[in-house]
Amino acid sequence: MRGRELVCTAWNRASLATRFGLAGGVVLLVFSLLAGGLIVQQIQRVVVRNTATAAAFYMESFLHPLVEGYIGDEAPSPAIRRALQEVLPATSMGDRILSYKIWRPGGLVIEASDADLIGKTFPPSDELRQAWAGQVAATFEDDAEEEDEAEHALGLPLLEIYSPIRADWTGEIIAVAEVYVADPALKADLVAARNKALLWVGGAGLALGLLLYAIVYGGSRTIEAQRRDLDRQLANLHRLSSHNGALRRRVQEAAARAAITAEQGLRRIGADLHDGPAQYLAYASLRVDALGRAIGPAAPELDELRDALAQAMSEIRSISRGLVLPDIADMSARQIVELAVAAHQARHGQAVDLTVDLHGTVTMTPALQVCLFRFTQEGLNNAARHAPGAELGVVLSRSGSNLRLVVQDRGPGPAPDSVPGLGLSGLRDRVEALGGHFGLERKNGRTELWMEVET
Repeated sequence: MRGRELVCTAWNRASLATRFGLAGGVVLLVFSLLAGGLIVQQIQRVVVRNTATAAAFYMESFLHPLVEGYIGDEAPSPAIRRALQEVLPATSMGDRILSYKIWRPGGLVIEASDADLIGKTFPPSDELRQAWAGQVAATFEDDAEEEDEAEHALGLPLLEIYSPIRADWTGEIIAVAEVYVADPALKADLVAARNKALLWVGGAGLALGLLLYAIVYGGSRTIEAQRRDLDRQLANLHRLSSHNGALRRRVQEAAARAAITAEQGLRRIGADLHDGPAQYLAYASLRVDALGRAIGPAAPELDELRDALAQAMSEIRSISRGLVLPDIADMSARQIVELAVAAHQARHGQAVDLTVDLHGTVTMTPALQVCLFRFTQEGLNNAARHAPGAELGVVLSRSGSNLRLVVQDRGPGPAPDSVPGLGLSGLRDRVEALGGHFGLERKNGRTELWMEVET
């Protein structure tokens, strides 16, 4: 198992050219051996067939009159053996013919150089069947059979030729002559042809492999260079991304600190309004009441002044309450939104449909807590201001790691050419400072103000 892992690791680390060279070399080697073997077999088959055909025509020229003249219905005359013994040595192939057999149908040997085989019957071989079918058949250095064990025992390269012998007038095959020829030259020619074929096939395969390897090697070098460039660019992008991520976190942290500082400033302003101008207005209202009692029946101007002071004091107190952020440090997202909705309902007397669909734990930062409260507060205030009496709704949901807050109303929505006010711009800045997204859109008859941040 360890060895396989090492091989796989080495293979994966190798270059494209190296892997192609190894795989292609194995494929070309197997192909060259198979192609060379097929070519050698074909060459041997053709050479043996041509040699056997020539030898068969030559043998038939002197065997035909001997066999046809002496053969009978079952066995030839004894004179045929003497005739063959006298004629064969005198032929040009006589010194290479080791033995012969004359076959009759059914595998019967009616004449042979080995007298012990005469009159015996042997199972016909494939070559003998081809000869009885009218074809010249031959084998070279094949496996020994029962009737030719003596010839193969000599250890010589034997060309075994089966030649049909036909009658003159009818063309009927009357016998088959089998001749064993010792042919060392044929073996040398076949070996030379085989070596030459393997050399040519191997050389062609090697040349093709080297050509393909050169092409792949060039492409591999280009790919490796491009990969190194891409690796460098990827490393630079990683460094740049890490740097940008650090900058983004610093910006968000700075924005969060700025939001907290702004909230603290708003709280001080609200407290100052409540403790300063509101108290002076209350004192002025008391003095106006005292002045009215001192001068007698109230004059219309005093009533108007008293009403203006009361309205101004109510406005200042309302602004003061809106600027002062409640204690939400230990609250969850659901609790913060519920608090903002409850404050709006208490102040405006208008029902708000709240839907909360949260899954898992929402990680809350101080900046996100403030953003959720202010977004809900400002969204409901805008809806009450621009769509009085319209149905209001707040939806708090979470999908994956994204927290989404939507404030919606059934009002007509903002005019197409309207410019967002400072309140919406401030909300956008709060949301984007947290790395989130902000939007105001019209959907399904509702005006939706939404924010989405990753937690």
